[in-house]
Amino acid sequence: MAHVASWKKEKVKELADVMVKNPVVAIVDIHGIPSPQMQDMRHGLRKHASVMMTRNNLLLIAIDEAAKERPGLEKLKPLVAGQCAVIATPMNPFKLFQQMEATKSAAPAKPGDIAPEDIVVKEGETPFKPGPIVGELQKAGIPAAIEGGKIVIRKEKVLVEKGHKVPEELAKILPKLEILPMTVGMDLRGAFEDGILYEKAVLDIPEGYYPTMLATAARNATALGVSIVYPTKQTIGPLMGKAYREASALGVKAAIPTKDTIGPLLAKARAEMLAIASKVPGLEDDRLKQQLSAAAAPAPQEKKAEPKKEEEEKKPEVSEEEAAAGLSALFG
Repeated sequence: MAHVASWKKEKVKELADVMVKNPVVAIVDIHGIPSPQMQDMRHGLRKHASVMMTRNNLLLIAIDEAAKERPGLEKLKPLVAGQCAVIATPMNPFKLFQQMEATKSAAPAKPGDIAPEDIVVKEGETPFKPGPIVGELQKAGIPAAIEGGKIVIRKEKVLVEKGHKVPEELAKILPKLEILPMTVGMDLRGAFEDGILYEKAVLDIPEGYYPTMLATAARNATALGVSIVYPTKQTIGPLMGKAYREASALGVKAAIPTKDTIGPLLAKARAEMLAIASKVPGLEDDRLKQQLSAAAAPAPQEKKAEPKKEEEEKKPEVSEEEAAAGLSALFG
């Protein structure tokens, strides 16, 4: 039987214990993070999480050991590859993902790095004065020239397409142009909690996405409940308001006097009375004349249209007897 170094056993036990005790365990990619920056990240996470690194084979063994007490942890094993670390924390997976994203920053490309997106140089002036650097730019494939005593980029150009390697000459010159195409930081591959593995695609959502979805669903459900007259704690208020408005409208239409309809009914009766009274010539009631004058007064800054003679001739005359009969029917 092959001898296993004691430090390996201790490391496996340490990792397994941490993964068992913390509700959330995640695997993060730490490729390309400089050592000083990695130390700063670990220090920043110290209050919220444990960040542990070791050989991948030891990490896989530790996951198997921890899975004996927490079934499902073995789902993390396919994520263990390349340069990675394990994070154990009480923080929920979504908050942990946001925390990991906050560790990321732009960084220069090294020779051989794979471009995450097209690397583009923009047309325009550069901060360089004429000198040997124009040759370096041209050697790196950048369309540079001297114009008006300055070095300029004559046209926009894609220097490296997405997914291709960054050449050595270009990697040297890009930082001088303040082009930092790479992103350095902890990249969360997946997190395990309560038997569920949350992959990056699930965790990578805009801040507030789920609260907004839940709020929209609640509003839509309430609207549906009101529409189908389904009484619940959330819909009873709008339903009562709707019923009150409809009952009031029906009461006014049917001329049923109540505390809530008497105002609209009187206003309607007055308007109809004035409409009838306006057709009766020679009324002697001064108060009625004032009301008719106020009702007929034009709005401010508006000229009252003069009736055409033809319309006056066509306007039917109403006798006093007919008007009196109408008023009697209205208020009788």
